[in-house]
Amino acid sequence: MDNKMYQVSTLQALALGYSRAVITVEDLLKEGDTGLGTFEDVNGEMILMDGCCYRADKAGNVSVVPPETGVPFAAAAKLYGAQQFPLKNMPDFNSIKTALNLKIEEKFGLNSMHIVKIDGEFDKVDARSEAPYRSHHVTLKEVLSMNQEAFIFENIRGSLVGVYFPDYMDGINMPGWHLHFLSEDRSKGGHVFDISIKEGLAKIDKITNIYINLPKDPAFDTYTLKQDLQKEIKSIE
Repeated sequence: MDNKMYQVSTLQALALGYSRAVITVEDLLKEGDTGLGTFEDVNGEMILMDGCCYRADKAGNVSVVPPETGVPFAAAAKLYGAQQFPLKNMPDFNSIKTALNLKIEEKFGLNSMHIVKIDGEFDKVDARSEAPYRSHHVTLKEVLSMNQEAFIFENIRGSLVGVYFPDYMDGINMPGWHLHFLSEDRSKGGHVFDISIKEGLAKIDKITNIYINLPKDPAFDTYTLKQDLQKEIKSIE
């Protein structure tokens, strides 16, 4: 099975403030049916699921995104669900990450990328999203400190979509698991801070190819992408 991770720009560039459009949602959907990211000017959280692109706004309300919408950062792939397994009574994000790591380690996958979708029933979802902020060289941490809102959903059915990147790809994307949530009725969602699963089914695909579409805008070269931003990125994740 030939699958690739299609990435728009890099997380380090986004963290340093490059939030201009690189491609459109329409172009992204040609490359993957599952994934996550954000929109031009960091206008909400992207949830890419079942071949449709959704935006969670500052209040956690979800809408379908027009195809011409700009994308400054995203990671997407096609989900086949080669590895499937149940998850039950997972009290927090760390327990879920541990369970996912054990499963990908069984298939010798800790140094590869993965795409995941978890459908199920959740006791609590602690999430966030943000309003847009048009900026140049204003860091993501600064934008989120001004425009981010957190919210909690309880006793809700829905899905998690996410990606896993190994430690050595730090800067390209966030090492480890990065998850976004979308409710079953497609009305609520956001970037996941913490979550507890009552029961669910995980579908994972191992990915060993990556294509990175870097910005062609000359302004991209005004960013110093050599900095160690690991602590800053972890603080906003």
